[in-house]
Amino acid sequence: MASEIQENTLGSPAPNHNGSEWGKGPSTPEIKRFLEGPQPRGFELMRACRIFWEIMHGFRALHFLGPCVTVFGSARFKESHRYYQLAREVGSRLSLAGFTVITGGGPGIMEAANRGAKDVGGQSIGCNIELPQEQNPNPYLDKWITFRHFFVRKLMLVKYSYAFIALPGGFGTMDEIFETATLIQTRKISQFPVVLLGKEYWQPLLEFLHGRMLAEATIDPADAGSMLITDSAEEAVNSVTDIAMTRFGLTYGPRVKRRWLLGEWGK
Repeated sequence: MASEIQENTLGSPAPNHNGSEWGKGPSTPEIKRFLEGPQPRGFELMRACRIFWEIMHGFRALHFLGPCVTVFGSARFKESHRYYQLAREVGSRLSLAGFTVITGGGPGIMEAANRGAKDVGGQSIGCNIELPQEQNPNPYLDKWITFRHFFVRKLMLVKYSYAFIALPGGFGTMDEIFETATLIQTRKISQFPVVLLGKEYWQPLLEFLHGRMLAEATIDPADAGSMLITDSAEEAVNSVTDIAMTRFGLTYGPRVKRRWLLGEWGK
């Protein structure tokens, strides 16, 4: 199967994570081959079918979650790190505000946000990615899906969220932030809140946006001012809550009956 839908069970041993190894190791051969230019027609047809199934599996699994906020951030921060603790507080505050917390399902910031949601009895979801070296979901998830393709995973993290909170991270976090910002800039998605949490870490990025991109007119002033930067988990969540309530009403539209045969979660 292209992706797996799983539920955490009480008493299950927590996966042993090493954040520094997240994503290391050789690429999956078939995916690497898929991204290496034209392939035989049969191979590409089969890949297209698997990608379609992976996307539909994600749609059916995440359709009934209710109002969600996605938290981005590095897999490499340990429990003792200040950013881990900040992410855990964000997860708790989001849950208390009535949101489902969605992350990439891995260690570090992702684990911390999911853990914070579980601390207060909130709903905690992971969109995990299948990686060569480390692909176990963190132990603080109610349910998770494991994807083969990053672009399908990013689609799910964006599609079901009213807001995005990014803590410090590396290439993957930057990719997620700027893809989200591009979708908002080009009006592919609504003007959802994007919050950068951790002023010291993000300030050089904002200086580049204003001092270089805006100065060279490669972005508009509205683009440069579209992100809130703060050190306060409380301010971040309050901002998300206020905008989501006033602008979007925290509703996805008409309710749809779950269909077991379509792989839709029953709770």
